Amino acid sequence: MAIPSDSEGGPNPKPFGVNDKDDGKAVPEDTTNGLGREGEEDEDEDEDEIEEDEEEDDDEEAEENVTPSSERKNLDRLLRRLSGGPVRLRVHDVIIRGNTKTKDALIESEVLDAFRTASSMQELLRAAGLANTRLRQLDIFDSVNITLDSGPSELPGTANVVIDIVEAKNPLTGDFGVYSKPEARSWSLEGSLKLKNLFGYGDILDASGAYGFDQTSEISAGVSLPRFKAISTPLMARVSLLSHDWLKFSSYKERLLGLSFGLISTRNHDLTYNLTWRNLSDPSRVSSKSIRRQLGHSLLSSVKYTFRVDHRDSHLRPTRGFAFLSTSQVGGLGPDSRILRFIRQEFDLRGAFPLGFYHAAVNFGVAAGAILPWGSGFMNSTTPLSERFYMGGQSSPVCNLGGPTSLLGFKLRGLGPSDLRRVIPPKRGEDEATTSAERDASGSITSPGRDVTGGDFAVTAFADLSFDLPLKVLRESGVHGHVFINAGNLVKLTDDEFKNFSVKRFLEMFRSSAGFGIIFPTRFFRMEINYCYILKQFQHDHGKTGIQFSFSTP
Repeated sequence: MAIPSDSEGGPNPKPFGVNDKDDGKAVPEDTTNGLGREGEEDEDEDEDEIEEDEEEDDDEEAEENVTPSSERKNLDRLLRRLSGGPVRLRVHDVIIRGNTKTKDALIESEVLDAFRTASSMQELLRAAGLANTRLRQLDIFDSVNITLDSGPSELPGTANVVIDIVEAKNPLTGDFGVYSKPEARSWSLEGSLKLKNLFGYGDILDASGAYGFDQTSEISAGVSLPRFKAISTPLMARVSLLSHDWLKFSSYKERLLGLSFGLISTRNHDLTYNLTWRNLSDPSRVSSKSIRRQLGHSLLSSVKYTFRVDHRDSHLRPTRGFAFLSTSQVGGLGPDSRILRFIRQEFDLRGAFPLGFYHAAVNFGVAAGAILPWGSGFMNSTTPLSERFYMGGQSSPVCNLGGPTSLLGFKLRGLGPSDLRRVIPPKRGEDEATTSAERDASGSITSPGRDVTGGDFAVTAFADLSFDLPLKVLRESGVHGHVFINAGNLVKLTDDEFKNFSVKRFLEMFRSSAGFGIIFPTRFFRMEINYCYILKQFQHDHGKTGIQFSFSTP
């Protein structure tokens, strides 16, 4: 980084590390004269050349020793000046180099705001770091380098900002993988393709697909722009086709065809609009009454706002800081009678603090959420199945800010309100062996099971103590241990169930578990091997004491 040696302006200095010589190297002096060797015989010429070469090498070594020392002095003087107080400096020009496809206007819109307000060297350095981060976040450049150089000699106290970028050599990228979900005992094939900066506006066209062997399949395509004309926030549009198989848990299949628009997307705020056609079906024809009431077609037209702050020092192993998430969703924007009308709100608060020994830290958190219908006759209405809260699964509560969903030790959708599935009596004349197999020891028809119907109000809480393991090889690789305890509950409030709600009973019905385990963090996910012990569960819950695996992404 070239910085003016006279911080208040003045003539243009040479950048550090470059000599004043034309070719950048020390030029040796002519030593053929002045040494008293005129009139030597021809056989001494070789010796003269050898001595001249040795003197040239000595000069080069001396030059190499002087240059670093001069650079260190200049750098020390600059650091002392910067630490002494603000050094007045303003930006004269921003020079962009290397962009053959990307529009200058896009790069300028990302960096000019940062440089325009800088009035000192210290502020200019911070602005350069911010601008570098913004350009890299566009995800269309292989490298970004920002250099600060002195301004014109006739304008003292100014600097030029030189932005050198290297555009992606291959605009088309893709990835493919096989992923496991141990809590659901399922596998999925997932792949995606991205075409970056096709039109030079930082645009990204992408298509993705996922096929789950047990539950979910998805095909989607979208386009995103970092900014559009006077709109300074990123814009996104996406169309998707999804299929969820919840027959095992709730006796229905869900298919969705949706269109979503990202209206606002900043560091802390997101605002999206979703328009989705949804179809719920029951191929098994054994769903409970609560499920059958919601089978068929419906339309979701909703606005969703998310506020997020995360000041933790790590997503995979936080040791200090806090994080907060608030999500508000209003569904039912439109006149159609089939539009789902509801208001959904959830909060998630996390915190961490170090203990000062063995890299130990305590993580804690609490999450809550509620969903209620609105509109004409809302007191007698129910909430949509897919928008309710479901609890269970093996995702880590430490990593994810996902609302009141995680409860270690319980299966996916493993607790909460449920309803008895329909009992289909055997047909007259059916095979006697088949009929007897469906009866228990008393001769009555065995229960077909229960459908998990989800809750309208949910709360979870957890505490986690992480610490280093004694082996050095494990500490160096980031592998560490933890002990934890978590609890949660969810209840139904619609269909007149709110009349039976009481805080005391809600707290008494909390399920809980505790355990310990080993955590293997990687760059992309966090793997846990835990022993979970169920402290409290109720009838129809699906908690299990034993060893469980967990994979979580931040």
